[in-house]
Amino acid sequence: MAGGASAAAPQPMVKDNRIIDSVTSKRFVPHGVNFPGFEYACQQGWSYGEDGTEPDEVGSTVAAMASWKINTVRLPLNADCWLGKYGLPEGPLTSAGYRQAVENFVSALNSVGIVAILDLHWSNPDGVVAEGLRPMPDQNSPDFWSSVASRFKDNKSVIFDLFNEPHSRWNSNGTKVFGLTWDCWANGGCQAPAEPDTAAKSGMAWYRATGMKELTTVVRNAGATQPIILSGIDYANDLRGWLENAPNDGQLIAGFHNYPGQRCHTSQCWNEEIAPVNLEVPVLAAEFGQNDCGTPSHVNRFMEWADDQSIGYLAWAWWDLPVEGCHNFALVSDLDGTPLAPVGTALHDHLASLPEDLPDTPMPVTPRLAISTAAWNGRTLRLKIVVSPQASKTVRTKIRLVRDRRSSRKPRSRQRMIDRKLMVVSGVASLTTRAPVGLKPSLVTASYPGDELLSPRTVRKKPSSVSKLTRRNGPRRDH
Repeated sequence: MAGGASAAAPQPMVKDNRIIDSVTSKRFVPHGVNFPGFEYACQQGWSYGEDGTEPDEVGSTVAAMASWKINTVRLPLNADCWLGKYGLPEGPLTSAGYRQAVENFVSALNSVGIVAILDLHWSNPDGVVAEGLRPMPDQNSPDFWSSVASRFKDNKSVIFDLFNEPHSRWNSNGTKVFGLTWDCWANGGCQAPAEPDTAAKSGMAWYRATGMKELTTVVRNAGATQPIILSGIDYANDLRGWLENAPNDGQLIAGFHNYPGQRCHTSQCWNEEIAPVNLEVPVLAAEFGQNDCGTPSHVNRFMEWADDQSIGYLAWAWWDLPVEGCHNFALVSDLDGTPLAPVGTALHDHLASLPEDLPDTPMPVTPRLAISTAAWNGRTLRLKIVVSPQASKTVRTKIRLVRDRRSSRKPRSRQRMIDRKLMVVSGVASLTTRAPVGLKPSLVTASYPGDELLSPRTVRKKPSSVSKLTRRNGPRRDH
């Protein structure tokens, strides 16, 4: 099969905080599944990919996926099998054959209108075989992405997922071995344990992590312009530091993974942590699911919530597991695409219920936000903040305090910041507050977090504008 995308497949691109199909200019919301196999079959030596990837099987596999109204499939990959390092692929398999098998499957997906996501799932530091998940990309990851991006740069129906699940590491006894920070996530340089996360004990060997900024640069230097997924920390379940630490690139998607046992698995957490990120950049739940074989309440609740936010989701996983079945997240009972209850049936029926053309929610607009009054009379600060009338959330106001040199009294308080959340009534938020003795306000910052109609915005008075905080210590004198 040729490596170029079929005209039938969408060609995603990021525009503001949404993904669109660059061919039609319509909003594109990824809905689909993960198709495991390319990460482990080649390492185990029995095939390049899972059942359904042989040349005489590929056509029926992707046709079954398309029959579910799936528009996106994520393919986990193995760095060593792609690069041909440390004896992988095993047995008679070759790295050239592995690359061609991946490309053939991508082309088959594209031919039935499905976008492919290529995910660095199993990787390894030098001297260690890629047989599992590590905490962060390693020194071989730039070579992997340079090669993958070069091979697929002309296929606009492909998205790159730079690393599966960045995470910290604990031993089986609960001892924390490695804590992943957002700085290391972005810039690399920290020392991460070399053992896969299936090891009972880690920290016996270490490697230098490679950050998301470097990998993003590698993809762009290869000439690839497609969207890039950057998954958050804590196994991609934590996006709280994503906006502040992501690279400067206009084609980024925030990757989120969502399972019942993870910290952020409730609608309250999704509203507080995931929805605000989605107002700035597109969020994609690149993995979600449940494996208790009970009522699929988690997946149903999340799909309904994500639909309201126009957030895409990809269930784990499209594989036929006769023994483990739903206990290992299987969605199908055969490769012809027969849904496996309960989660496979829930996903199949939910996708079938989605309209052909999803409603395109209006883009959030920049709100009106201004500090119209900031009057300081020597002890009391009076604030009036004007906000767009349709604002539905509180305005967060921070007042930085400094020593008041005009005061004869030394500060008794160590407080140097006043932080308040102000209700908006008819487009106005007001505050009157006293500063501790011996202190005065030097900077007022007002922030609106954003909502479905209004994008986030922050305004402030810089220290150089302190003179605008009208001081009223006596009659005004005009000179």
